[in-house]
Amino acid sequence: MGSRGYVKRIIDAYERMFGEFPRTGVQAPMPPGTHPELDEGPECDENETRQYQSLIGMLQWAVTLGRIDIHMAVMTMSPFRASPLKAHLDRVKRIFAYLRSYKASSIRFKTEVPDYSSFKVEEHNWTRTYGDVTEELPSNMPQPLGKPVRISTFVDASLLFDFVTGKSATGVLHLVNKTPIEWYCKKQSTVETATYGSEFTAARVATEQIMDLRYTLRMLGVPIDGPAWMFGDNLSVVLSATIPSSTLKKRWNALAYHRVREAIAAKILHFVHINGNENPADVLTKHLDWRIRSYLLKPIITHYEAPLRGQGEGSNKIPGKQAPEFVKNPELSPKSSSMIHEGLKVKHAGSRSDRDSAETA
Repeated sequence: MGSRGYVKRIIDAYERMFGEFPRTGVQAPMPPGTHPELDEGPECDENETRQYQSLIGMLQWAVTLGRIDIHMAVMTMSPFRASPLKAHLDRVKRIFAYLRSYKASSIRFKTEVPDYSSFKVEEHNWTRTYGDVTEELPSNMPQPLGKPVRISTFVDASLLFDFVTGKSATGVLHLVNKTPIEWYCKKQSTVETATYGSEFTAARVATEQIMDLRYTLRMLGVPIDGPAWMFGDNLSVVLSATIPSSTLKKRWNALAYHRVREAIAAKILHFVHINGNENPADVLTKHLDWRIRSYLLKPIITHYEAPLRGQGEGSNKIPGKQAPEFVKNPELSPKSSSMIHEGLKVKHAGSRSDRDSAETA
């Protein structure tokens, strides 16, 4: 599913608005370390404000049409629509420059069921905690027909995403079999003081979206292949959610904590830890180096190659994240831990000692 026709139209609209086309050779919607909330300078005049609002509206439609790769940038710039600075307008123009460089990108459709046989999901008795809880099924759902589908969800959070408010960001990517079907990127409504809290908040959002997606598929008559698979890159959160004996000391995270755990107890989902360098939800929470973005997006978006002009912006080092060696040298790409690149097979991360230590998180 592509948006090339729509991207061409909004690029033409950009040209009519500013009298020139966006520049080319831009390899990321925003450079690493971007924080437009800290921008200073003159405010846009009335005409520029209208231009800004029109550009944001165009970009939001592009995200709806499948441009997952700009979702994070659009979410970052949308809050400034009421009173943008000229610096904000320049940042939005950069997103259009990126779209011009990658106007042919589209979602890959893959119908095969992902293989998660490498994961060893431990069965626990949750009766003492949540009773004999089961997934509530719609009473009026039609008889499911066709081949079963498997839901895969990747979730991530970025602590202190907004330097002014202190709020974190949540990113969620849902796949049916191996095809992206829904993507979510939003600032969290509360301020979290630790990564543990922001990641659990994101996991709660992803859990509720999984429940909604399962309901929708069932009401469409689509058979579902067992529990959904939710992948996160914070080991403490995963282990706290999946081990009944783990205790929660941070009481302000209690509702998110129990929402996720009860869904696991009801066999609505499995929650599994993956390496942070393999989590495609990272593109929905962080402004990444173009090499990392390319590695994470190529399996789910077609025509995601570097533009002809330029050799790349930034370096392999970005604030808070080191580019993995296999990004700089493809020959070092891991075989068993590569998520979507190797047929959605990943190596289960975390030993028994890790799980034991997380019980007191």
